[in-house]
Amino acid sequence: MTAITANPNPIPTPTAPAPDIVRCASMELVVTDLAASRAFYVDVLGLHVTEEDDEAIYLRSFEEFIHHNLILRKGPVAAVAAFSYRVRTPEDVDKAEAWFQELGCRTERRRDGFVKGLGDSVRVQDPLGFPYEFFYEVEHVERLHMRYDLYSAGELVRLDHFNQVTPDVPRGRGYLEDLGFRVTEDIKDDQGVTYAAWMHRKGTVHDTALTGGAGPRMHHVAFSTHEKHNIIQICDKLGALRMSDHIERGPGRHGVSNAFYLYITDPDGHRIEIYTQDYWTGDPDNPTITWDVHDNQRRDWWGNPVVPSWYTEASFVLDLDGNVVETVERTDSSEMEVTIGADGFSYTRADDEDGTYRGQASKGFKIGNQL
Repeated sequence: MTAITANPNPIPTPTAPAPDIVRCASMELVVTDLAASRAFYVDVLGLHVTEEDDEAIYLRSFEEFIHHNLILRKGPVAAVAAFSYRVRTPEDVDKAEAWFQELGCRTERRRDGFVKGLGDSVRVQDPLGFPYEFFYEVEHVERLHMRYDLYSAGELVRLDHFNQVTPDVPRGRGYLEDLGFRVTEDIKDDQGVTYAAWMHRKGTVHDTALTGGAGPRMHHVAFSTHEKHNIIQICDKLGALRMSDHIERGPGRHGVSNAFYLYITDPDGHRIEIYTQDYWTGDPDNPTITWDVHDNQRRDWWGNPVVPSWYTEASFVLDLDGNVVETVERTDSSEMEVTIGADGFSYTRADDEDGTYRGQASKGFKIGNQL
């Protein structure tokens, strides 16, 4: 089996200062049926409408005070138009523009914003092919965190993270670390090659993650709930509405991130994770947790199998002209090939040197350089 290697031409580190990114803040999704998407995200999942017209719906979660966390925009092809990050100061928008221009990336700046609710913004097609957006100026709206009259049993309270699919995770990891992201958890083989990395700015497990596969594509966008029972309620609601076919995977508990999760798909096939109870990572010496690529508890702590679609299906992304970015196939062995056995569901896990099966979590992952 061919080993996965880092790209021999790593992305150079710009000399310009990187922007100070605060958090992932919003995603712009292109959907093919706006009414069907509204019914799913508003009537079923309970996101709150800030503003809408015949072409787009701006949604926010329960605790958000900026204009939106999710834009549903009507279009001919389901895809992602922007992964949006808020930066700390207006000057950081300038820094983002200069930083990506030094990398040779295409950038576009609009002083009055690309979308409603945002001011001066820059959009870039990053070195991995993803459409990133950086902004500071926002329109403030009512934060609903004490509107318990509106609070549902499955309330989505925050946008938590993105997950991106790329054919070269090691190359992408280096570039995002240069941009200021810190790795909280990763998956490696015994040669030290990174298969996936979870990277943060806001002090949780991740604002974005890189997963290996044909890309650039969006694997999922995640919203948080307060408690596990909120996720169970979403499952019950989907069942009651005879919409359980939208449940792709879970509920369950991740090994990576320790979070309780549910994966569902919207009417266009965009994947949404409902996520709760990960952990604080904001200390400057927060240790990186490294998981063995053969450890099946990294994806599901209870050892449940992962459906093959979770590894193979993801959303296209758009360039700055609104065209679908062509995906690049991964030519080396993918994580799926390492993980999923011949029957499509079983798992491979390495034995310890004495031949015993790795059944203990303490031997399934390393914290920093310590077993």
